Amino acid sequence: MGMVGDLLKGKTLVGLAVGLGAAVLAPRLLPVLAQAAKPVAKAAIKSGLVLFEKGKELAAETGEIVEDLWAEAKAEVEEEHALAAGMAGTGAACPQEQPEPEAGRLAVDEADSGQPA
Repeated sequence: MGMVGDLLKGKTLVGLAVGLGAAVLAPRLLPVLAQAAKPVAKAAIKSGLVLFEKGKELAAETGEIVEDLWAEAKAEVEEEHALAAGMAGTGAACPQEQPEPEAGRLAVDEADSGQPA
């Protein structure tokens, strides 16, 4: 009697009842659930397709923007190299590297020349 008492006290009997009920009801419930789930699954798939297309468009636009930025940066670098090569060939200093005249010195030079400051 100890084994039957353990069976009734434990969750084994409840598990057997649930399993038996599911086995009996499953053939009747599955077609109904399948019919109800079909429109939901179809809507989810359609939403996924729309999101995928939007993602492709966004990726293409982003790619174009990055390509434009890349081309602009490359053109600026090539222009800077060409300027540097041209300046180096003539022996002239780059405009950014030329020192600005001092304000005091300019006034003295003007005073020496006889022109008003």
